[in-house]
Amino acid sequence: MKIHQKETNFSDRDRSKVQGTLGRLGKHFVIMLIGLLGISIISLRLGPVDVDFASIWNVLVSYVGVGTSHGETETLVLHHLRIPRILIGGIVGFALGTTGAVMQGLFRNPMADPGIIGVSAGGALGGVVAISVGITGSFPLALPLCAFFGALLTSLLVYGIGLLGGRFNMATLLLAGVAVNSFIGALISAILVSLPTNDSLREVLFWLAGGIGGNGWKELQIVFPFIFAGIFAFVVFSRDLNVLMMGGDDALTLGVNPRVMRPLFLVAGALVTGAAVAVSGIIAFVGLVVPHIVRLMCGPDNRILIPISGMAGAIFVIAADTIARTVIQPAEYRVGIITAFVGAPFFIFLLIRNQKRAQIFQ
Repeated sequence: MKIHQKETNFSDRDRSKVQGTLGRLGKHFVIMLIGLLGISIISLRLGPVDVDFASIWNVLVSYVGVGTSHGETETLVLHHLRIPRILIGGIVGFALGTTGAVMQGLFRNPMADPGIIGVSAGGALGGVVAISVGITGSFPLALPLCAFFGALLTSLLVYGIGLLGGRFNMATLLLAGVAVNSFIGALISAILVSLPTNDSLREVLFWLAGGIGGNGWKELQIVFPFIFAGIFAFVVFSRDLNVLMMGGDDALTLGVNPRVMRPLFLVAGALVTGAAVAVSGIIAFVGLVVPHIVRLMCGPDNRILIPISGMAGAIFVIAADTIARTVIQPAEYRVGIITAFVGAPFFIFLLIRNQKRAQIFQ
C-alpha cells in the first residue's frame, strides 16, 4: 500500500513537471508568434514598392480561397517576391537558431555554434564546389545536397578529432573546429582564384556573403524537407540532450547512450545547417546570439529552448533581411552583413562578461 502511494505521488510530481514545462513553452510560444507575425507584416509592407495593409490582407486570404487579391502590381510583388522571401528567411532563421541551441547544449559551451565548429564552413565549401562546377542549373538539388554533405563530413571530422584517444574531449573538438574552419577557408579561396570567369566569381562571392534575395517557391520546396527533418529530430530528442548536458557517465546511467545520441545530433545539425546554407550562404552569429537571448528568457531546458530559439531566429533573420533590402533601396545589403554588425559586438560582450565573472570567482 505504501509502495503504491509512493508511485502515485511520483506520478503526480512527474505530471506536474510536464504541465509546468508545457505551460512555459506555451507562454513563450505565444510571445514569439506575435513577434513573428508582426515582423512578417512589416516586412511585407516595406520595400521599393509600397503595399498597403488591405492589399496584404487580400493576398494572404486569397491563398485559403477566401476572397480575391486586388491590384496586379501588389499581388505580383507579394506572391513572387516578398512572401517566399519571408518564408525562406523565417525557415533559415529557425534552422540556425535551433542548431545553435543544440550545438551549445551538445558541447556544453555557450560559445559553440555551427560556424565556430566548422559546420557552416563545410556547407559553404560544398555549395561553392556545386556552383563552381556548374551543376546547379541542370540539377536543382545539387546545391542543397552538396552543402549538406559538406556540412556532414566536416562535423564528423571535427567530432572524430574530439574522440581521439577513445574519450570525448571538448577542448580538442573546439580547437579542431578552428583549424578545420581555417583549412576550409583556404580551400574556398583556392577555388575562387581558379574560377575561369568573373561571372562565376561574382556568383560565389555574392552567395557567400549571406542573403535570401533571389530565392522563390522552388528553393523553398527544395530545402524545407531537409530542415524540417532535422528540426523534428532536435525536438523529439530534446530531453535526451538535457541528459547529455550532465556528462557522458551520468547520461549512460540515465539510459542515454552518448555514442549514439551525439552523432545523431551532429547529423541532424549538418542536415539543417547544410540546407540553410544552400539557400542563404553563410549568415553569421544567428546560432550564437539567439540562443543566448532566449536562454535568459526561458532557461536552459532544451525542450523549451530549442523551439523558442528557432522562432527567435526566424524573427531575427526576417528583421535583418527587411533592413538589408530597405536601408539603401532600390539596392540592398546582404543579410549576413547585417547579422554580423549585430552579432560581432554581442559576441565581444559575452567574452567580456564571462571574463569578469571568472575574475569574481577567482
